[in-house]
Amino acid sequence: MATNQRRRLGEWLPREEQAIVHFRETFAEHARQRAGVAKRNSVIEEMAAFIHDDPVVRMDFTRAIRQAHEAGFKLGYSSIDEFMVLLDAMLSYAPPFSESSLIHCPINALLDWPMVMPSGYALFRDPAFNAHLKRVLNVWSGFLGGPYSRTHLNTEAPDGWFSEEADRKIGLRQFLCDPDKPYWGFASWNHFFTREFKPDARPVAQPDNDKIIVSACEASPYNVQDNARLQDSFWIKSQPYSLLEIFTAKEAELANKFVGGTVYQAFLSAFFYHRWHAPVSGTIVKAYLVDGTYFSDADSEGEDPGSLNESQGYITAVAARAVIVMDCDDPAIGEVACVFVGMAEVSSCMIEALPGQRVRKGEELGYFQYGGSTYCLIFRPGVIESFERQPPFDDDASPVQVNAHLCTAR
Repeated sequence: MATNQRRRLGEWLPREEQAIVHFRETFAEHARQRAGVAKRNSVIEEMAAFIHDDPVVRMDFTRAIRQAHEAGFKLGYSSIDEFMVLLDAMLSYAPPFSESSLIHCPINALLDWPMVMPSGYALFRDPAFNAHLKRVLNVWSGFLGGPYSRTHLNTEAPDGWFSEEADRKIGLRQFLCDPDKPYWGFASWNHFFTREFKPDARPVAQPDNDKIIVSACEASPYNVQDNARLQDSFWIKSQPYSLLEIFTAKEAELANKFVGGTVYQAFLSAFFYHRWHAPVSGTIVKAYLVDGTYFSDADSEGEDPGSLNESQGYITAVAARAVIVMDCDDPAIGEVACVFVGMAEVSSCMIEALPGQRVRKGEELGYFQYGGSTYCLIFRPGVIESFERQPPFDDDASPVQVNAHLCTAR
């Protein structure tokens, strides 16, 4: 039997499998009761019809569920039809706070083991299947962007996001909010998730020194790789960065500019700030979204440790993401690429800074709407002299704060 413990980074899911099993089984009971009184959402009906009519997708999904059960995992469902009942209920679910067993990515929790079964790898790479997932996630994002998603935006322990326990974890006073207003001034769950720091909460390191490059996100270092190649075997165990896949084939000229360069990658915790800031001062020359996968893992990682945590290099080439390229004011640095990758529940990457705009180091570029996330900064060859933190990185170390000194250019 495969291991029941996984190296789950970022607190998107609890590290203890039993906590996730409890969530699956409890949510499954809620979903079954809800199905008896609520009409199924049309995007769920359409996704179910698509799976039913596509024999390969139906086969892969059925086998992935069966393989997970045969490996001994408790999913809370035993068929595609039962899963669709749970997915339909998810469209009106707003995650509660929990310090010890937070299920911050609940769809990921439902799919955690089918994703890494032999048949699951193919299923979650299927473009048509991912197109349906995107529509489902967009509907859920719409709910999370509305007033009915504020169920747990209160001070009541243990589920309230403004409780004393949550405040100790998040540090709510450093964000723009007003405890005297209903829901502390947040219009929705997504508004809370994308909460903004108060002015000067994250000062910009040496704002007038172009050689000091700052962290674009509040994120924990994951990897640094030099001598990035135009195309590489991103699906193998080491998951080297493949620039042509990251930027897409349509942007081959852009990708070529970074061949031989350095890639820095970091991941965002469920509790972290989820807005992106400019790592350098300069002008936006490219800004575009890339459609991709949402729950696809690298099968080279296997079930242990598996999950999206150990597939972060791989997903830079396949997952839904936003790419923003800046032409730095310092010509010795040149262009810097910022790649913001949606993981699991993230159904939208929101770009704010568009081509032609000049931004100063530390100014906002965009944000993630809900879920787990990772990001990369890609530099041209010979640009970086040193990073403030050096690999190997400690999973449990404090994150590099947004706008803090990340690395130094030559």
